[in-house]
Amino acid sequence: MIMHTHQQLLLVFLAIVLSASVLEALVLSHQRGFDWRAAAVSVGDLLGRRLLLMTGISTSGLILEAVWPHRLTSVRIDGPAMFLLLFVGQEFLYYWYHRASHRIRWLWLTHSVHHSPNELTLSAAYRIGWLQHVTGATVFFAPLVWVGFRPDVVVLALSLNLLYQFWLHTTWIPRLGWLEYVLNTPSAHRVHHAANLEYLDANYGGVLIVFDRLFGTYVAERRDVPCRFGLVKPQTSNNILRVEFDPWISLLRDLRQARNLREVLGLLFAPPGWRPDGEGETTEDLRRRLSDVSAASA
Repeated sequence: MIMHTHQQLLLVFLAIVLSASVLEALVLSHQRGFDWRAAAVSVGDLLGRRLLLMTGISTSGLILEAVWPHRLTSVRIDGPAMFLLLFVGQEFLYYWYHRASHRIRWLWLTHSVHHSPNELTLSAAYRIGWLQHVTGATVFFAPLVWVGFRPDVVVLALSLNLLYQFWLHTTWIPRLGWLEYVLNTPSAHRVHHAANLEYLDANYGGVLIVFDRLFGTYVAERRDVPCRFGLVKPQTSNNILRVEFDPWISLLRDLRQARNLREVLGLLFAPPGWRPDGEGETTEDLRRRLSDVSAASA
């Protein structure tokens, strides 16, 4: 029953996001122009990801199903308390999954595809990466299965989380007052997608923004610092193969030059931009250099 509902919601989700993104594209095209080629890459990403899932190339279900026999108990969502537990638990784990996807290169390989658009529009929401389901990131949600939530229920909860985030990928919705203290909003998500040094590695929440505030990763959008969207080194190609596989090619190139196991592990699991000599381009490296330049010029 849950899986059937999930499939129905997926079809509804696809219809909503595609219709809404086309409508936004038409309006923006009339107002200020619109990058149709970038939008086509996002559609290609969506279709390619669905085709890969149909072939069964995925570790997501395998991970959750492997945990299920070892669950502590079986949880039934038969009231508000259990629903709230699932919601808050999923939000907490999503925060750490999303934060890790920015701080561990192995996970960033595919998550960087989502951040590759140089404009933030609704079509960017479903550019997620063809190989999203093969990196093992679903392990972050395994604790929910371990405590007793069925794997298909966990997948459904995560799908609803992602559905909520669709409308966040806009530049035309302003700040939303007191809601900014509780919910992930378009303003908060613009910061998350910005490549400005002031905004890097911030606002990882799904539906809620409270865990960012709790763990010190919340950054508010500033009027004096307009968001520059995309990667720190912008992806300028609209060739979908380059968008999908450039991060993997870069990793393989770096691994070929690794001299020992420490360097291999660092290149795989340290933050994106890490280099063995300490002269890399991690967020910390970039901010340290800016600080040194500012200190030298003071």
